[in-house]
Amino acid sequence: MSAGPLRVACIGIGWWSDVLADAIQRSGKLEILSCYTRSDEKREKFAAKYRCRPAASYEAMLADTEIEAIINTTPNDVHLATTCAAAAAGKHVFLDKPIANSISDGRAITEACRKAGVVLALGYQRRRESHFRWIRQQIDDGLFGKLVNAEANISRDRLGKIDLTSWRYQAAAMPGGVMLQIGIHYIDVLEYLIGPVHAVRGQLAQLVLPGDNPDVASLILEHDNGALSTLNASYASASEYYLMNIYGGDATTYYDLHNGLRFLKRGESEPVAVRCAKNDTLVEELEEFAAAARGQRQHEVGGEYATRSLAVVRAGILSAQEGRRVEVAEILDSGRN
Repeated sequence: MSAGPLRVACIGIGWWSDVLADAIQRSGKLEILSCYTRSDEKREKFAAKYRCRPAASYEAMLADTEIEAIINTTPNDVHLATTCAAAAAGKHVFLDKPIANSISDGRAITEACRKAGVVLALGYQRRRESHFRWIRQQIDDGLFGKLVNAEANISRDRLGKIDLTSWRYQAAAMPGGVMLQIGIHYIDVLEYLIGPVHAVRGQLAQLVLPGDNPDVASLILEHDNGALSTLNASYASASEYYLMNIYGGDATTYYDLHNGLRFLKRGESEPVAVRCAKNDTLVEELEEFAAAARGQRQHEVGGEYATRSLAVVRAGILSAQEGRRVEVAEILDSGRN
């Protein structure tokens, strides 16, 4: 077993790669050795900023025996090729969500890493926020009783801030728009807190932003335990906002960006504020990945779960297109894109 920080290389240089690289520097349990992207300028700039060596090609990066793992923030539609190449080279992969744009690609990525015996970890950092961990603990302790309902909202203001040449804002590269790009984070949180989703009704709209992709989306989610939840995602709102209210037969929690977390037990008239220290979710998931790559633990979110999470989004998209309730199993069984 190797000693010292996990030696990683970054592929797909963009704004999120810098966010993860900053988290790596805060951690100290990973070390960036190399980077690659097709743009010479971006590659050199990233290499200078994070004091790593620019690779001449992705193939050259994968051939570097010093590198143990790849931090992959490439566009969704090349996740399959880039991750399978890394797995074939024996490199562990930390892959930004979603795992892919299609179920078939998600499964192929998962299987390639399994066959190669490398760790595949997906970046779902929202579930790690301290307030959601606190809620999960109360659910596990039985304080909520039967879970019955939830409502969630994840919104950001992108008016005047988008680059239509970016893959992140094109329907071909990010089908489903805002729900696939950021809504999937709160699909994950809802499943983490309430349990798996088995059916979806969805509606998508394009109201404010230019381009060809939905900037507003709403889902009604049916969970396996009978609970219903609603999720709204928006790039068309006036500000950034996050909300997650979880309702049980014996207790309710209310969380929102501006007011924090509050807890209300049955029979009480006023919710009590719950103080949750802010935690560094990106450092946590990267350090967990490093430990998993060294065989010390398992990463919380792997390929099979991430593919199922993608299927919930795909079910919502199909529901919006066809105006009907769609079961997640239909998406998984058909492998529909």
